[in-house]
Amino acid sequence: MRKLSRFIFLLVLLILVVTISCNKFKDKTGVTELEEIPVDTRPAFDSTDLTAFFKKHPLLEKYQTEVRELYKKHQFHYVWYDKNGVNEFGSLLHNKIINVEEEGVLTSIPYRQKLDSIYEIAPSSHTPNPTTELLNTSLYFFYVDKVYQGLDTEKTNQMEWFLPREKQSYGKYLDSLLVNPSLIKKNENGLFSQYYLLKNVLKTYREIEKKGGWEPIVMDSAVKSLNVGDSSRTIAQLRTRLFLTGELKKDSKSAIYDEELSKGVLKFKKANRNASSTIILPSHLKVLNIPVAERIKTLIVNMERCRWIAKDITKSKEIIAVNIPAYELTYFKDGKPYFRSNVVVGKTVNKTVVFSAPMRYIVFSPYWNVPYSILKNEIKPAIAKDPNYLAKHNMEWNEGHVRQKPGPKNSLGLIKFLFPNSNSIYLHDTPSKHLFNRRDRAFSHGCIRVEKPKELAEVILKDDPNWTPEKIEEAMNRGKESWYTLKNKIPVYIGYFTAWVDTEGVLHFYDDVYGRDEPLAALLFEN
Repeated sequence: MRKLSRFIFLLVLLILVVTISCNKFKDKTGVTELEEIPVDTRPAFDSTDLTAFFKKHPLLEKYQTEVRELYKKHQFHYVWYDKNGVNEFGSLLHNKIINVEEEGVLTSIPYRQKLDSIYEIAPSSHTPNPTTELLNTSLYFFYVDKVYQGLDTEKTNQMEWFLPREKQSYGKYLDSLLVNPSLIKKNENGLFSQYYLLKNVLKTYREIEKKGGWEPIVMDSAVKSLNVGDSSRTIAQLRTRLFLTGELKKDSKSAIYDEELSKGVLKFKKANRNASSTIILPSHLKVLNIPVAERIKTLIVNMERCRWIAKDITKSKEIIAVNIPAYELTYFKDGKPYFRSNVVVGKTVNKTVVFSAPMRYIVFSPYWNVPYSILKNEIKPAIAKDPNYLAKHNMEWNEGHVRQKPGPKNSLGLIKFLFPNSNSIYLHDTPSKHLFNRRDRAFSHGCIRVEKPKELAEVILKDDPNWTPEKIEEAMNRGKESWYTLKNKIPVYIGYFTAWVDTEGVLHFYDDVYGRDEPLAALLFEN
């Protein structure tokens, strides 16, 4: 019995030691880090080899600082070799680099032939080579720079994009990948999830392009519109076109506008912000006739924008996101879309800024403090023509400024949502409800008008027992301004995406309302 007890004790002790030893080599995600493996088991190279390498490979000099920091951390030991030669991740990285176009990256690969020779020609020796080692490391940083980082902050600011950029340590990421190469295939370790949805669509559209794309649809000169029951060669062309991009599951080649085609037409219209009807107009054909090459360019541009978004954005408990080209606001709760509303955004001359800030306040029955630019350019000239202008518009002077009193005719409507920022942009109600019936809704001076402001307030305050729908309604119509400070600040992200895959897997294309796609494409295609 004593021997059995001693055996059990030793067994438990052994399990405990093994568990502690295993945990010692794990990071917070459970991935063993290369830096924790004893370095004396790996050969090292001379640190002067690094300087010599970049002299011979100037196209990779941009990454010299990152490479040097990585090897200082590893005491200049080789990281790409195992007992069989270049390790598994080296081959995987090579495949990723030579197929970088799949990531929506249009660039030449520095020293491509030299890289290929490492993996395509069987090596005569497994002896570590410093040139091979440093080429792999430099091209790793080249790859993550192009695919994960994208354009630098200075250039994104030139694109009028002021959302915060996520800073990542790609050296530490490499440590994890070398131990577990499959991590590079996991979306959660790479980029904002929308990127991968667009990447899948890009693959489909490139396959369409390889097969010749689609032929332009020509409207029958004898008609001005087409609807269910009509017969025309235009209908046969339309059917083929919708089949290519998946709105139809088959192409019967029929020239008769039947029920099956009408369903495909409705899918197309929904994805392109058109009125939900089965009528086909020349304006619809104009959209369908946009060449596949242009659609591919739009996908690549928006994949680049995804690189500028923190990948964990949707993990926040609450988020309010506005996509300017879609003229739509979405309130996310626990990572899922909970509420949507149409919005009106700034005119081309008063563009709504792409940025982020936390929402802190809801203001009921707000005053509208007229901005100085509007006062100077619009209000004062109106007063000069009509001395009673302020009274007619329920306005008043207040400490040298003009403000509009609370009420149903107030330009901000009955409620506004504040996320203090240097751009003086906020969300608000509007008395001009008719504007939401327009397809294109860029009419404001920069702020964002919300079609369903009361409903937005209700979802924001849903878990607050002090605010029922009735109390919200009462505060909005009290005629006296009152402020409420939110218990939990809600991040508001104002973005700009002209291509987007929704939660149902439907690809949407939106008009480039501020003309931002072409300048960005020019930067991407030159790199």
